Amino acid sequence: MSGRWPLGSEVKHSALAGGAMLYDASRANNLAPAWFDPGYWKSRGELEGTARGRGTTHYFKTAGKHLVLRHYRRGGLIAHVSTDRYIWRGEEGTRPFAEWQLTYRLHRAGLPVPAPIAARYVHEGLTYTGDLITERLPTVGSLAECLVKGALSILTWILIGRCIRRFHDLGVCHADLNAHNVLLSEDAVYLIDFDRCQLRKGGLWRDSNLVRLRRSLEKITYAMPRDRFAEADWHGLLDGYRQASGEQPLSPAS
Repeated sequence: MSGRWPLGSEVKHSALAGGAMLYDASRANNLAPAWFDPGYWKSRGELEGTARGRGTTHYFKTAGKHLVLRHYRRGGLIAHVSTDRYIWRGEEGTRPFAEWQLTYRLHRAGLPVPAPIAARYVHEGLTYTGDLITERLPTVGSLAECLVKGALSILTWILIGRCIRRFHDLGVCHADLNAHNVLLSEDAVYLIDFDRCQLRKGGLWRDSNLVRLRRSLEKITYAMPRDRFAEADWHGLLDGYRQASGEQPLSPAS
């Protein structure tokens, strides 16, 4: 269970029919397989809403906690063959367990990420499906959503750059750094969605992350007023990024 990352005593592993669950007992000590079923929360009147992207993300509330349930779905051409099934390569190779453990490590390191609650995979034959539950952050919205509402201050762009630099200094290569995976609150910036992310030594991947984010910003603001994303905004982000965070790189043993 913990071959990739050292896990605390609060992390529990439970077998279930055809698969297993990994969860933080200090945050969800009564976790049951039903937690991964949106219909369960709807029947209890605790489903708060949904958001659509590649798949559907469900928001629910239980015991005063606001949580997010995401079912892993494929994108691109492969989605025409299978919408949500992945090749089985063993438990440690499942996407929900890998993402849960990395997010757990980042959260423990003090990075601005949602606390991981639980992960599940269900294995059948040569394939499996997966789900992930995390806390719902107290944010205003994603960077993309905020730009729809209006222009952002230069200070906000600087804070976004500083946030990304913190992750990069720790060696976190985000596989899909885009304007939808940057969340903003009144006084903080968060990153989400660490599916397929890796820890790496410094390199050109950092520039690639930033280029990917810029392309995302240009795409979503193409038809918006020009003040939503200008060169001055990008330079503000880069100014923030150039401010070294002082973070030490993470490793499985750290």
